[in-house]
Amino acid sequence: MFTTQLAQTRALLGDRLILYQVHSLTVDDGLFTDAALLAALSRLRAEDVIIGLSATGPRQADTIRRALPLTVDGQQLFTATEVTWNLLEPSAGPAAAEAAAAGWAVLVKEAVANGRLTPAGGPPEPLTALAAARGVTEDAIALAAALAQPWASVVLSGAVTPAQLEQNLTALTVGPLPELSLAETPDTYWAERAARPWH
Repeated sequence: MFTTQLAQTRALLGDRLILYQVHSLTVDDGLFTDAALLAALSRLRAEDVIIGLSATGPRQADTIRRALPLTVDGQQLFTATEVTWNLLEPSAGPAAAEAAAAGWAVLVKEAVANGRLTPAGGPPEPLTALAAARGVTEDAIALAAALAQPWASVVLSGAVTPAQLEQNLTALTVGPLPELSLAETPDTYWAERAARPWH
C-alpha cells in the first residue's frame, strides 16, 4: 500500500513532496515491527523527505513516545508529528513537548474539537463566557490556546468557509489566556468523537 500511495503522490506532486505522514498511527499498529515498510520509509527519508506520523486515539502520547527513539540504519526515522490537541483533549501535550524537544515539527489538528469548540458546536459555558469577554468567538479562544503551546510548530484551522476562516484568524488577537479547565478524559473525548455523525 505504501508503494502504491507513494506512486500516486509522486504522480500528483512530482518533486514537490517534502512531508510524508503516516496517517492515524496508533501505538499498536504493525508499522513499528514491519521491517520492509520501515526500510521503505527510511529510503524516502534519504531523499530529503520529512517522515511524519499523525497520531490518533486516546493513546496518542504512547504512539509518539514509541516513535521517538525509532531509528533505521542509525537514522531517526520520524521528525514530525500531527496530534489532536484542544481544550477538551490536551493529553498529548507532554509527549508533543518531548517530540519538539527532540527537534520534531509538531502540527496541531482538531484544535476546535471537530466543531465542538465553535459557536455552532455547543461549547462549554466557560469558553463562551471568555469569548464574549474578549469580543471573539469560541473557536478563536480554542485556537489561541493551541497557538500558546510552546511546542506547537503549526496549528491547523480546519475552516471550510471564508466566515469560519475570518473567525479563526481572530485567534491571533486574543492575547494571553487564563487557565481553562475543560478537559475530558481521553477515553470520553474519543468515544464522543467516534459517535459524531460525520465519523
